[in-house]
Amino acid sequence: MAIAHRVIYIAHDATTAAMPRRARGDRALAQSIRRAIDLIRRSAERPLSLTEAADVLGVHKSTALRILHTLESARFVRRTGAGAYVLGSGLIELADLALGSMDLRQPAAAHLRALQRETGHTVHLAQLTGDEIIYIDKVDSPAFDAVKLPSRVGRAVSIYASAVGKTILAYLPLDDRERLLSHVVFERFTDTTFADRGALDAELADIQERGWAVDNGEHDTYVMCVAAPIRDSRGQVIAAVSITAIEVIASLDELRSNLPLLLETANQISYEIGYPRPSAT
Repeated sequence: MAIAHRVIYIAHDATTAAMPRRARGDRALAQSIRRAIDLIRRSAERPLSLTEAADVLGVHKSTALRILHTLESARFVRRTGAGAYVLGSGLIELADLALGSMDLRQPAAAHLRALQRETGHTVHLAQLTGDEIIYIDKVDSPAFDAVKLPSRVGRAVSIYASAVGKTILAYLPLDDRERLLSHVVFERFTDTTFADRGALDAELADIQERGWAVDNGEHDTYVMCVAAPIRDSRGQVIAAVSITAIEVIASLDELRSNLPLLLETANQISYEIGYPRPSAT
């Protein structure tokens, strides 16, 4: 019996001693994953040398090289002819798959392209995803190829300093609106930014009343935009479509003249995803 008790005590002590080691191992693994993610992000911003990659990872260059080889085999990074590491096509493919899984892009695609052809301006589609509003599609204006807007598919848009952001905010249930805005640190990007909560709430009330929003250079002084809401089968606003131009190409008033086309496009996309069409009278 005494021997059995001693075996149990030894096993208990060994298990207890192993627990901190496992915890340390889990923390080390989580830290390694975070550093690898940081490395991938840095490689998307600019080419990284092996030394720079090792610094980001916090490891010796030989260890960094093994990690880079693993990422390279998954095509998450790519080694250039000059020996630097840049973002690989594997992540671009994953991003495209993720965007494609957002059901809105496919039914909206033809309508967005038709709107771009009819107006001649850049068209955006933005969707509420978690606590962010993300550009999920963009149709550039081929007539002004030399002029590129700063927006990119997959990038989060300013919630309070953009037409699409304000459109979605305006129609959210109040609890959801509060949740999104609780993360926001208001910043005055330009003279027209709604940089305090009172002014923004008044603007959102106006948007709800008229059914569309504008961006009068509120994040970038030279960018003008008008946006309209897209509703799902429950009637909830889940996205917004917009027409955008730089001011030297089209003023805000000129963009407003396209509102009938914009609103019709938003309605057609809404119908595609199940929002009830008006009853024929």
